[in-house]
Amino acid sequence: MSSKRNIALLSALGSALLAALTLAACNGDDQDISLAGSSTSSSGTAAGIWTGIDSATGLSMIGYVDAGGQADFILANGVQYVGTAQVAGGTLAMTLDGYPQFGAAFSDGSTYGVGTFNGTVVPTSSISGTLSFTTSDDTSTSSTWSLTFNSLYDTAGTLSAISGNYTDNPGATDSGLDPLSGASITISSNGAVYGQGSSNGCVLNGTLSNANASYDVYQLSYNYADCTGNYAVLNGVAFTGLANFNSSASPGSVTMAVTAQTSSGVYYGVVLGLNGT
Repeated sequence: MSSKRNIALLSALGSALLAALTLAACNGDDQDISLAGSSTSSSGTAAGIWTGIDSATGLSMIGYVDAGGQADFILANGVQYVGTAQVAGGTLAMTLDGYPQFGAAFSDGSTYGVGTFNGTVVPTSSISGTLSFTTSDDTSTSSTWSLTFNSLYDTAGTLSAISGNYTDNPGATDSGLDPLSGASITISSNGAVYGQGSSNGCVLNGTLSNANASYDVYQLSYNYADCTGNYAVLNGVAFTGLANFNSSASPGSVTMAVTAQTSSGVYYGVVLGLNGT
């Protein structure tokens, strides 16, 4: 990977992921995802917004851990590792489900896997440790994560702050497909999320909330309807995940990272970037 290449996972994932990528690069890592700000105060445990590099791929990554411990770590190619952070003293342990971006796959062609992360956490400062991951086709990998806390997490995550009109930013990840390509998205002050106008026909209906509005990680659930072609398999699937509002971007931008497991045993992951209008 070229030393000056910035992958937009907070602006290419809407300006949200691009802002993330650019700022981590400022910390000296070529493909770091970063957000404006530096480590300050937050709640304990592993709660926060975290940026760094996945050693196995060399890709930038950003992690969201909400105040309840729900975690989603996103690589710049759209792969998500989702689970719950458990902290005892300074020890961090997570069992993580892995999902590539919709339309993409892991190197062996699988679209799901399970892993464990074991390491340490210094609240509001750093996470370090090792991810051991095995795909559903039994390919095993190991990766070291060294992540830095970002103070954007300490920005109040209110519904009034994130409410507004956005456009989908196609190409938010390095791989996979974007169900909302070209769509307009509205987030209302009561948390309702609606998107329409996708070139793929997809209409999004969902809800944003924040169990602890002192922090800038939101809980998200939504589903798609009216998707056509390759995207039709997403119709009616219930997605859940986390979102972040990047108030340092101008205009503000939103990253949405969600996953789903259907009753028929199919797994989906979708990362979206929304730019404010």
